[in-house]
Amino acid sequence: MSKLAVVDIGTNSIHLVLAEILPDASYKILDRFKDMTRLGDGAFASRQLSDAAISRAMTALKTLVTLARNKGFDRTIAVATSAVREARNGGEFVNQVAELTGLTVRVISGIEEARLIFLGVKHSVALSEEPALVVDVGGGSVELIVGNRDAMIHAKSLKLGAIRLLDQFLPKTPPPPSMLRALEEAVSTQLKTALDAFPIKTFQSVCATSGMAANLADIICLKQTGRSLPQQNLARVALKDLRLLEGELSRASLKARLAIPGLDPKRVDTLLPAAVVFRRLLELTGQDELVLCDKAIREGVIYDFIAKHREGLKAERDFPDVRRRNVIGLARRCQAPEVHSLHVADLALRLFDQTTRLHGLGPRERDWLEYAAILHDIGYLINPRQHHKHAYYLIMNSDLGGLTADEVGVIANVARYHRRAVPGLKHQGFESLTPRMKRVVRILSSLLRIADGLDRTHFSVVRTVKVKAGKTMTIEATVTGDAEMELWAAKNRADLFQQVFRQRVRFTEVVNEKESP
Repeated sequence: MSKLAVVDIGTNSIHLVLAEILPDASYKILDRFKDMTRLGDGAFASRQLSDAAISRAMTALKTLVTLARNKGFDRTIAVATSAVREARNGGEFVNQVAELTGLTVRVISGIEEARLIFLGVKHSVALSEEPALVVDVGGGSVELIVGNRDAMIHAKSLKLGAIRLLDQFLPKTPPPPSMLRALEEAVSTQLKTALDAFPIKTFQSVCATSGMAANLADIICLKQTGRSLPQQNLARVALKDLRLLEGELSRASLKARLAIPGLDPKRVDTLLPAAVVFRRLLELTGQDELVLCDKAIREGVIYDFIAKHREGLKAERDFPDVRRRNVIGLARRCQAPEVHSLHVADLALRLFDQTTRLHGLGPRERDWLEYAAILHDIGYLINPRQHHKHAYYLIMNSDLGGLTADEVGVIANVARYHRRAVPGLKHQGFESLTPRMKRVVRILSSLLRIADGLDRTHFSVVRTVKVKAGKTMTIEATVTGDAEMELWAAKNRADLFQQVFRQRVRFTEVVNEKESP
């Protein structure tokens, strides 16, 4: 299972979501954290992120990133939206985040934001074939998205976010009628223009996502039932109730708003412009209620990650060890014959385990032998001729995470000597190793050479091997058919083994009647 942390740097809040990607390509949210930093305060008028807002954001990000890493989340995706996107110093902010936290922030466009939001909604709300209208009211922008259960059809990003509208139209609280009229006119104009541009004019429903919609719904639920919203997802907010709450907010002072049950104190000034956007959207589309969705951009990022990394996630599931996973990944990228490579690895490890008394090597060296066996034929990608040398080059120049440079050097040399010449000081790659590592390479290469010979035809005719000690060591091959080619090749590849262990080797065969054709 894979862990993924998602950081959403919004205009209003910074969110952290910690998710576990499950083997069936679904996910489970392990934890959520939010800090309402108001990064966009004053940013849309000045086109600058203020020093105070940047300081708040940096403090929050440092805490959240440290928290994620302490919980073992080393894979993090970070996105930033309209406040950073539009600020002249947005690039400086992103660089500062990287320096402070090591986090690479992706600043996304409004349309990309809409796409990710819709991904989250599509997997949380049972959309039908008929188009629905999804609206996300953030701090800096509003995303309008038309889509059905199959796909996003149209999207538009509008500069109608709650912090932006607050800065532009509501400098006083409560606002006088003239300010409210100016706000309503600006909201109506942008919404009408966007809706008129959509080829689809009627919608089965209007689905709202984001903290603004959730807080409005919670306040209304408390007023009506005396209880908080039991579940955000699929909750409904009637247009008439939204109108009543908007009227109350528009008439109230900040102190009076703070006394409203359920109102988030950090949204005390932004809920009114958000309510105006939701209300006008319902009126313009002829709908009488909002359907809420508790998934949005953060969940969309997770679904997008799963879709783009399905093969890699499958590899993580199949090969939990990062070193083996990276080795298998390199073998596959180089189009190595996987059945042959894995079978040779199995035979080589059987030889290793049965000769431990002779070589005295341990689990670490055993892993190196397995990795070299898996990669021994990747040189064919460059050229069949001298493919052993090409394998050395590819291994040395590939990023095999989880392995040190010394380990990669040993693995590359063992693969290089699986055929032809034996290790010698005239070979630069071998000569540069320490004396101990030279001994390890000679031992492991001697085992790999025999194992590769025992699958000379790539048909896995030799199923297993048994090593019998004596003045002449016997390697008994259990076979399922004619194995003359395999035994001939193994005998010709035993030269290094006989040098290293100073023992003659002979090969015999036993036919496995159960598996024979």
